[in-house]
Amino acid sequence: MTSPRSTFGVRRASFIPNHERRTANHERRTTNDERLLVLKVGGELLENPEHLATVAAGAAAMAATAPIVIVHGGGKEIDAALRAAGIEKRQVDGLRITDDETLDVVVSVLAGRVNTRFVAALNSVGVAAVGLTGADGLCGLSEAAPPHRATDGRVVDLGRVGIPTAAADVRLLRVLCAEGFVPAIACVGIGLDGRLFNVNADTFAGHLAARLGARRLVIAGTTPGVQDANGATLQVVDAVAVADLVADGTATAGMIAKLRACEQALSGGVNDVVIVDGRDRAALEAAATSEAPRSATRIVGSAALSGPRSRG
Repeated sequence: MTSPRSTFGVRRASFIPNHERRTANHERRTTNDERLLVLKVGGELLENPEHLATVAAGAAAMAATAPIVIVHGGGKEIDAALRAAGIEKRQVDGLRITDDETLDVVVSVLAGRVNTRFVAALNSVGVAAVGLTGADGLCGLSEAAPPHRATDGRVVDLGRVGIPTAAADVRLLRVLCAEGFVPAIACVGIGLDGRLFNVNADTFAGHLAARLGARRLVIAGTTPGVQDANGATLQVVDAVAVADLVADGTATAGMIAKLRACEQALSGGVNDVVIVDGRDRAALEAAATSEAPRSATRIVGSAALSGPRSRG
């Protein structure tokens, strides 16, 4: 008889109830006294069954060493749903311009299909994941984003796009982590008046990493770190070099939002940020337990580099 596999392609050696795994993981974390990790997962990793299984396995390895909070996006599935609904996709500097019709699609895809699928995959490998959005417990309390000044100089109204505020209540996340659960949060924000917002997943993750006092923010996507103008991965970049990468046009589109999130996390006290290829399980695990895998980029505060700034 062949060894059983989960629905998501991850091999199970034997079934252990989630509450038993949760207790064991919680005891290890308490002993290690680890500061938590925030893991941001790009939506492109969650629509492919093989990539989803890799991310779930990587998250399980992370959760065995420290408490983690996960934030996820759903970009390509949102794009597909917009096309099906006949709604034009509009973006600037990696940020989605969001009118009311677009927001309805964003919420239904993120909080519905993507979050449920991801939480199921995590639980199937023993991660006691709890699916949330930023509306739950006001953990994603947001305000409307101001007009955005694009890298090309334009000033753009982003519509129903939110920016997380310092008043966001992260107590629910702390309670879940303390009990051995793993919050898996779809990047939907909420205003004090109950209005929902589309919040960029990188922005949301950077904000939560700072608010929760995380030791590290791990950003997992389908790119092996930050690349220079020649396409080579930069291994270590400091906060000043991040600004240079944006200003000189080396970083474009979605990478700009990631780098802005890195700046926010570092300024909020997070030790460092690692941008990693989430299709590589070993790299994901290394991002949680070592300085950074060689195929990833580690972003640090300027004072953390003793030598000249690294951009290659």
